[in-house]
This record gives sequence, C-alpha cells and structure tokens, in this order.
Amino acid sequence: MSTISEKIFSRAAGKEAKANDFVIADIDYAMAHDGTSILAVRSFRQMEVEKVWDPSRIVIPFDHLAPANSDTTAGLQKDIRGWVRQQGINNFYDIGNGICHQVLPEKGFAMPGKLIVGADSHSCTYGAFGAFGTGVGATDMAEIFASGKLWFRVPESIRVTAEGKMGERVYAKDLTLKIIGEVTASGATYKAVEFYGNAIEDLSMAGRMTLSNMAIEMGAKAGIVPPDSTTFEYLKDRAVSDYEPVYSDEDADYVAEYHIDVNSLEPQVACPHEVDNVCGVSEIAGKKLDQAFIGTCTNGRLEDLEAAAEVLEGNEVAVRTIIIPASRQIMKEAARKGLIEIFLDAGATMGTPGCGPCLGGHMGVIGEGEVCISTANRNFRGRMGTGGYIYLASPATVAVSAIKGEITDPRNV
Repeated sequence: MSTISEKIFSRAAGKEAKANDFVIADIDYAMAHDGTSILAVRSFRQMEVEKVWDPSRIVIPFDHLAPANSDTTAGLQKDIRGWVRQQGINNFYDIGNGICHQVLPEKGFAMPGKLIVGADSHSCTYGAFGAFGTGVGATDMAEIFASGKLWFRVPESIRVTAEGKMGERVYAKDLTLKIIGEVTASGATYKAVEFYGNAIEDLSMAGRMTLSNMAIEMGAKAGIVPPDSTTFEYLKDRAVSDYEPVYSDEDADYVAEYHIDVNSLEPQVACPHEVDNVCGVSEIAGKKLDQAFIGTCTNGRLEDLEAAAEVLEGNEVAVRTIIIPASRQIMKEAARKGLIEIFLDAGATMGTPGCGPCLGGHMGVIGEGEVCISTANRNFRGRMGTGGYIYLASPATVAVSAIKGEITDPRNV
C-alpha cells in the first residue's frame, strides 16, 4: 500500500509510482528566488526555449539579497525583472514582500496533494500543507521552466510520531530540533518524512511549517504533515486552485519509524557547527553571546514574533538583536498588534521582510569568533560569516538570551 509521496507521484506521473521508481512528473508550481532564478534563467536561455511552459505556475520572489547589497546584485535583479515581464509571469514578488517559503503559502500556492518544486533547499516547507515540496538545482529548474516536468526517484518514507503535550515556552522549533537530533543530519537522506501524533495535530500551520522547513536538515527530500481541518481552514479563500488531499494507507511501507514523547521536552538548542548537535537548553545555558537573530523562513511568522514580544516587553536587550518578519503581511500584523514598538523599545533592530543574515549575505553577518543565537535552520561553519558560531533555538529562547546576553532557559524568566 502507498505512502503520501507515492500517491502524489502517481498522480503527477500519470501511472502508479512506488518507492525507488524513476518517474517523469508534472510539476504543479515552481519557484525560484533572486539568488537561484539568475542561474535558472541563464540555463533556460542556453536551452534556446522562447517561452516558459506556464507563467501562471511559476513564482519568483526576491528575498535573499533584498534590498540589493551591491551593484552586481542590483544588475542581476534588474535582469530577472525584465525576464519576468517578458515571460508574462504575474506571480512576481519584489523586495519587501517576504521570504519565498512564507510568500508561497500566504498566496495560496502550497496545497495538499500538489507537487511543488523550488530552487531552494527549504522548499520542503510546503509539506506542512500535505504537499510534496522539495528543492532542486538551478539547471533542473530551467528544465521545469521549459517543460513543466522533471524526473524524480520516488523516495522511501520515514514515519515520525510525536505524542504528548508540550510544556510552557516549549514550541514547534524545540520539537523539530529534538527530532533532528534523534534522526541525525543524514538519517533521512533522500527519504520523505511523514509526521504523525497528537503533538503534531496540535501545532498551528506556523508550527507545522517550522517542522517541515527543517526536514532537509535530516537529509530528507520532503517533510509532510497530513492535511486536516487546520490545513483546510488556512487555505479557505486562499488556495489558488482546487486540490485533493491524499493520505498514506494504514499499512503503508516505512523504512524507519521514530517516536517522540514531548511531555518532558525542554527547550532545545542546536550547537555549532551541525544542526543535529542538539541538547537541552539547560546543558548550554550561560554561553556568552554577541548577537541574537529572530526571523527566517523557519521562525519569522506572527506567532514567533508574539512569543518573542511576550519575553521582550518591558525589557532591554544586552546584545545587538535583529528581528525580521518573514513577510510584509506579517510585519503589518505585528505593527497592528504593537509588537514592533515592543521590539524597538527593547533596543532591537528591525529589518526588511526577507532572509536577512541567515545565509550570510548581509543585514547582520557576524564577525570572526562572534557568537549568535538564531531562530534560523542552519548553523554550519561560515553560514552567517566566516569564523562565527551559531546556536539555533526557538524565538522565546532567543529573546530571553538576548536580554541576558547569554543562552538562557526561557522557562526561568
């Protein structure tokens, strides 16, 4: 019997697809941002194809180096804007609209049962909606632009079940880091991870997006949450097309299963320089900091900002602190709720909705030997600046640590 991935690929390939089969699949929606669209369009032009297969199914957000950080970046972005106009691509979201992995769901492109491919590794975020979302390279994206199709090896699937109720100031990010620590950075290589259990069902869409977003940090091809009423409510009056949810059969074949008890889960921290180098915050508390960063496609959503504001209100940060909402819509809602004022009163710096310092491009790169605690998804050596050290945690843990100037358990404040 079939997993969610096998059913999605069977529909997209027009024939029964089982794990390890090679298929040519029809893509429902394709995305490339300012960093990868440049390479994809270059390859597309080399293919001497005049028009994209379907401009309504291509989404181009500018988020990685937005606003442009140099003359070179500005020139490359100008070229893509011209190509977008020439191709008639209406789903173009220029600087300030937000991070691609937030913009696509907000605009209704992430839907159950769909095959969504992005020229960015964290495109697995769309699995939070019951889609098969995955990342590919720029030349593969050029092929999709040209034909609307791409070859895949259908992945085997892993089942992760999380049960229980998370305690005070323990969030989806903590659960996600715990899972990655258990599975390890390579434990799900080229697998699809399906998430089950009442702890998953209790997560908001924002929390599910955090979970699926970091599936790639286990090596996974996709991270899928079966769609339910929470999914359908989010997509109401938002989905850009009809969709058909799919679910794994009861006796579907999984190559591995993991069980997580969240009842006693404490806030988690991923220590340098590997995402699976995870421990409880109590084990690393007291580590001195130079910078704190709240944002990214992992934890820049409204509920993340609310968790940070709850901690920061009435306090002042002890280290430089950067807060960047994941989208313009989130920034507007945060302003309406008074969160922006709380952040500014606390001494934090606000940034343009986008990726910011996460990829080490600009807007907060750290210096040699400096330590940053971040809500991002990666802490690799050199990720946010050559010679820096990155610790990953939830928005609440980051906010409390920013106030104290050292890694701190948010439950103690």
